[in-house]
Amino acid sequence: MNGKVEVTGISTGSLKTLSDEEAEELMKAVKAGDRQARRDFITANLLLVLSEVSKIKKRGRNADDLFQAGCVGLIKAVDNFDPGMNVRFSTYAVPMIAGELRRSIRQSCVLKVGRSTKELAYRALSAKEAAAKETGNEPDTAQLAEKLGCSEKQVREALDAIADPVSLYEPVFGCDGDELYLSDRLADADGESWLDRIALREALKHCTRREKKLLGIRYYLGRTQTEAAAELGVSQAQISRLERGAIEKLRKLMD
Repeated sequence: MNGKVEVTGISTGSLKTLSDEEAEELMKAVKAGDRQARRDFITANLLLVLSEVSKIKKRGRNADDLFQAGCVGLIKAVDNFDPGMNVRFSTYAVPMIAGELRRSIRQSCVLKVGRSTKELAYRALSAKEAAAKETGNEPDTAQLAEKLGCSEKQVREALDAIADPVSLYEPVFGCDGDELYLSDRLADADGESWLDRIALREALKHCTRREKKLLGIRYYLGRTQTEAAAELGVSQAQISRLERGAIEKLRKLMD
């Protein structure tokens, strides 16, 4: 790793590295029960953790959380390492660090994908790869579904389920310094932004039951103010004021 990097308050520029002889002597002290030697040995090998974290932090994971998980793997490696083995400590430690990082990522996933869905996704990927090698062209979803004996929707959902999540603010295009984000491209067939729909849904939570009912009558059912007034048992003037107030509230909440 080049340059100075700071993760959870630790600067790589301040980390001491050990020669083989120093590492060997320090490890002997660790195994003899020297607590300070253990702390020094762990600190001296934090670069192993940072190296593994750097490989995966760009996937949208929090670097500090990953660093802490990697440190758990490093500590386990220090405590379980046998100096009598004919292997360098780094060779032994890196797989343990990587294993803790993978475990942390699995446990932090908000969305859990079922086994049957995963199996379908991997079957679809295998079928896609085999077809591409055989014909030179990747099959479309319909062809994959026919080959796997399931619906196109099942194939799409399975492949989506195992895909890495992408931030809504992931840049997908940039020109003259202006970046276009993924959120700008998410819209329904009628052009309505998904973000707008989410914002509206959240704003509606702050409306009264009467305001929600009126807005539903007017903009979901498409009825006139006169019809809304008759249904709610009030005057059209009251409907007009109530509607104006509800819309103003939504505008402020969605700004």
